[in-house]
Amino acid sequence: MTDTFGPVRTAEPDQNLPELPADRYNDRELSWLAFNERVLDLARDAGRIPLLERARFLAIFCSNLDEFFMVRVAGLKRRMAAGVAVPSNSGLMPRELLDTLLTRTRELVDEVMRIFADDIRPAMAEHGIRILTWDELSEDERHRMTELFETRIFPVLTPLAVDPSHPFPYISGLSVNLAVLVRNPVRGVTQFARVKVPNVLSRFVALGNGRFIPLEEVISRHLDQLFSGMQVVAHSTFRVTRNEDVEVEEDDAENLLFALEKELLRRKTGRPPVRLEVEEDIDESMLELLISELDVEEQEVFKLPRPLDLRGLFSLADLDRDSLKFPSFLPKTHPELAKVETAQPADMFAALKNRDVLLQHPYDSFATSVQRFIEQAAADPAVLAIKQTLYRTSGDSPIIDALVEAAQAGKQVLALVEIKARFDEQANIAWARKLEKAGCHVVYGMLGLKTHCKLSMVVRQEPNGLRRYCHIGTGNYNPKTARLYEDMGLLTSNSVITEDVAKLFNHLSGMSEETGYRRLLVAPHSVRTGLLAAINREIANHADGLPSGIRIKVNSIVDEAIIDALYRASQAGVTVDLWVRGICAVRPGVPGLSENIRVRSTLGRFLEHSRIYWFANAGHAQVGIGSADLMHRNLDRRVETIVGLANPDHISRIEDLFEIAFDEGTASWWLDGSAWTQHTQREDGTAKLDLQEYLISQMGQRRAVER
Repeated sequence: MTDTFGPVRTAEPDQNLPELPADRYNDRELSWLAFNERVLDLARDAGRIPLLERARFLAIFCSNLDEFFMVRVAGLKRRMAAGVAVPSNSGLMPRELLDTLLTRTRELVDEVMRIFADDIRPAMAEHGIRILTWDELSEDERHRMTELFETRIFPVLTPLAVDPSHPFPYISGLSVNLAVLVRNPVRGVTQFARVKVPNVLSRFVALGNGRFIPLEEVISRHLDQLFSGMQVVAHSTFRVTRNEDVEVEEDDAENLLFALEKELLRRKTGRPPVRLEVEEDIDESMLELLISELDVEEQEVFKLPRPLDLRGLFSLADLDRDSLKFPSFLPKTHPELAKVETAQPADMFAALKNRDVLLQHPYDSFATSVQRFIEQAAADPAVLAIKQTLYRTSGDSPIIDALVEAAQAGKQVLALVEIKARFDEQANIAWARKLEKAGCHVVYGMLGLKTHCKLSMVVRQEPNGLRRYCHIGTGNYNPKTARLYEDMGLLTSNSVITEDVAKLFNHLSGMSEETGYRRLLVAPHSVRTGLLAAINREIANHADGLPSGIRIKVNSIVDEAIIDALYRASQAGVTVDLWVRGICAVRPGVPGLSENIRVRSTLGRFLEHSRIYWFANAGHAQVGIGSADLMHRNLDRRVETIVGLANPDHISRIEDLFEIAFDEGTASWWLDGSAWTQHTQREDGTAKLDLQEYLISQMGQRRAVER
């Protein structure tokens, strides 16, 4: 392994290879729907997945689909409205693609509702967890729900009528609403009214003893109190999904914060709908009014059985029923960061002086590694400065608190806050202001680029002079998601890496234009070119009879230039293994194009989130971990980093991980061309090895090491 993750030998692929076919890409959006169907597979899997976890996966599917419509479908409709009729990477024109997406979505949503009604809901009832209708309540329960309505719900409801003096109200995105038709008994006039279901209570109201009722059902049974003197003719629930993607012109970095706050306000009031969900038995005149007033197309209307919005299942999945959930799991302190005698967390700086530490969360505790690294730096009088990127973090983040503490103690603190992180913009604005108020130097990223890299650097005064310590990761500095997302990170005091990170922080804060690094690839300058050169080098090595091979683990792979290079590698005889959680535009197994490419996907209790790049490099494996997926935005419009690993043990760990993931005895999904197939059971019906459960077991057996 050289000191550089970048290429040691470049080569152009053989120009005599066959021409690449025009239909060589899977469509990005359809591939995303295929990913969400794999999530649905987990909800179906009664053999491997505990009941409440299956309910949680239904909620995850619905939450994922909401975001897909808010961003991807909304973006497609925006391009159509602007007359930008550019085909997708698969060759589909926008209208054709939208029709295909809506048809496929309808099929998946119908399956979700079937699984809930015929499988999950009855199975929960067998275990004493019941979602009831009003007619199924006891007299005592009805009395208590009426009292609850009068004391806690009724005071916050605001029924809005529609008539010549009251225009149709704005319907906020993803809110559950009641559409009501009321008749004035004196004048005989029928009017439409809307009642928004508030968030003051859980979506499923607890009745006690494992019994629940949807909140909208409680409200609908008391509409006479909202419309006193009127006759309620009909009522039905509905839900609107709106374009929620943020657009901000970055003409002035100083005004970016204010521009984004203004755009977030506009998001709440001026975003066009992209989907309308209604109950399947909705009154037709009521539906016609909704379609007309919301300006949605009929094909964007989804008629569904009640209850709408199964994201409410998240609260039921959190019930205290351990027997219906995954076994409890407590992350362990990495053995190289623990004291031998007690296995308690050790001094971070002492541990990192002698070795790099490769972390894999959530198996390695985030709290006793990355979080402790930053907290110890904040409290250590010898630490002079801390520099940190923040893309997403939790609402009560100890990372933020540590940075505030460090600044208040007089340390130099630089926080690079990416306030354009989608759906976390408001929270990040709040943290940016909190950090500034505490005396931190806050930078909002680079003009035109999102800062997506995961970096932390500590500068410490030591007897031999200043020394830098760094963390470079694949995941966000979020203690909550670190318990749910699989991510990797490198803690190091290696002078080559820390100098690279120092240069990058100077570049991000506007103090340097240098973009040359020894152990880092940094987008948008060198990730694309570095990876392409590494792929081409494997082609050349294979032609020369040297060891060759490519292994990549990412969330998504869409970039055409990278994919074409992998196709060329496959055509040249190089084996390519792609471990992809989500979107995959590669079509493996196509004769003459991709016979040497295998694609696997792993889904389970943890969200696979790490990005890993491995190249055989003529027998001297070149391995990197980082923040970059293989998408246009990551390679061209974001600041991303990939750091090269040098420790043979770390490289061996990565290789072992790929071996297990691609073993045919390991549960996974396989992609053949454009079709995904589930391979989670053996021929005899027993479950295959669960990779994540295996890693829980293996990581738990490690012990603290002698120093």
